Amino acid sequence: MSVPCVAVERERGEAVRERLAEAGALDGDHEIAVDGDAIYIPIVDPEAIPADLDARVVARDAAERDRPLTPAEILGYEPSLERLGDIVIVDEDDDERASEIADAVMASDVPCDTVLNRASPIEGELRVRRWDVLAGNGTETVHREYGHEFLLDVAEVYFSPRLATERHRVVEQAEPGEAAIDMFAGVGPYAVPLASRGADVVACDLNERAVEYLRENAARNGVADRVTAVAGDVREIADDYADAADSLVMNLPHSADAFLDTAVALAGDDCLVHYYDIQHEDDPFGPGTRAIREAAGDEYEVAVETERVVRSYAPHEYNVCLDARLTRE
Repeated sequence: MSVPCVAVERERGEAVRERLAEAGALDGDHEIAVDGDAIYIPIVDPEAIPADLDARVVARDAAERDRPLTPAEILGYEPSLERLGDIVIVDEDDDERASEIADAVMASDVPCDTVLNRASPIEGELRVRRWDVLAGNGTETVHREYGHEFLLDVAEVYFSPRLATERHRVVEQAEPGEAAIDMFAGVGPYAVPLASRGADVVACDLNERAVEYLRENAARNGVADRVTAVAGDVREIADDYADAADSLVMNLPHSADAFLDTAVALAGDDCLVHYYDIQHEDDPFGPGTRAIREAAGDEYEVAVETERVVRSYAPHEYNVCLDARLTRE
């Protein structure tokens, strides 16, 4: 049967498949096919794919795939699940229901080694949470995102797979050879792809365990020579990297404003700041814009190039990003 497919080079296949899945355009009823150096990924709606892939759409015969057995088919309802590497995460207050979901996940065709349930909110300065292991064992996994691998332990570090598209958006703006500083780097989901794009990256985090994973992830992705990983408060390295940054990532939404003076100290003559914030829906961008302008003072001209709602955070609150360019006066 002939279906629309996106045809790309084999080495780009996984990254493109992830993008199509995030856009809701992936056709799960037909098999992905490889022919020579090309891979053909079936799609359900050519109009739903990212615009840069429009020219890649071709018609091609594709075999129908056997539908996998899903947790929903076993349970009779659709559970709320999140994938992180080979870990499946549920979020259930009812222990019996959580156990029922875990059993269904393990009995399904979902590739999974471990099922975890959130046992606490994100806590403390290091932004980690406690977990109940419902099936399998261990909390360490390898997460794959846009062609990169990240080893991490969810019980020891903060990581959100939901921000994959946002991270990719930021990384795509980087230029080879630029100096980037990731002020709250975690295990490297911004820093590693930035380095892969050709940036020289200084990546800092207060969580020493996260920095250990960051160094491992830089090595496993072949960019250890372009990532300088620093364990500690980013304010402590401001003098060492003053006026150095062409771009800054400030992904600490609840308190990034407290670090804007440091960001200004790190910024070079022309610096793009990716500033993340949590704000009320009535004025999601105003507080961040005002805080950046206040911190920049008379030293920089501030131009907000992008105002972006990343996701809903809580009722009437948004996780937002401002891309603000600082140009020295």
